[in-house]
Amino acid sequence: MIETIERMLSDLERGRLSRRQFAVSLAALAASASLPPVARATPAPTGFRAVSINHVTVRVPDLHRTSQFYQGFFGMPLKQQSATIHILGVGDSSFFGIEQDESKTAAVSHYDFGMANFNADEVRAKLTERGLKFDGNSKESFKFYDPDGFHVQVNPPDYVGHVS
Repeated sequence: MIETIERMLSDLERGRLSRRQFAVSLAALAASASLPPVARATPAPTGFRAVSINHVTVRVPDLHRTSQFYQGFFGMPLKQQSATIHILGVGDSSFFGIEQDESKTAAVSHYDFGMANFNADEVRAKLTERGLKFDGNSKESFKFYDPDGFHVQVNPPDYVGHVS
């Protein structure tokens, strides 16, 4: 447990973990330490399977500076854009989203898993059973908050994103 806490502190100090995420993770770790081993067992599988990391989206203070960096440094082509969002291609089927944000601090907005045989209603039902909140009612793609507060998007593996 000490190694886990040290790793979390290191992530906090390096900005990879927000104070909120650190506090929630530390509380969950402490709570799980007092549980009997049976209670810490892995939850029953849902039957769903993530088959790709479809995309990661970040929020940044300067959309164009960040977009130009990733296009130039990593050779990511601009696939879609609006005044506040750029979608850059990564390989054949993944992408990197960049959103303009008023904050002076860059942050991960969300990450997305492509799921085999994606059925939005079935995924929402399993999330509801686990007491997790989700956004919207799209059949194509939607976001939810995982137990640690991360914003996670799910959809079929071939999802290409949309700018607004």
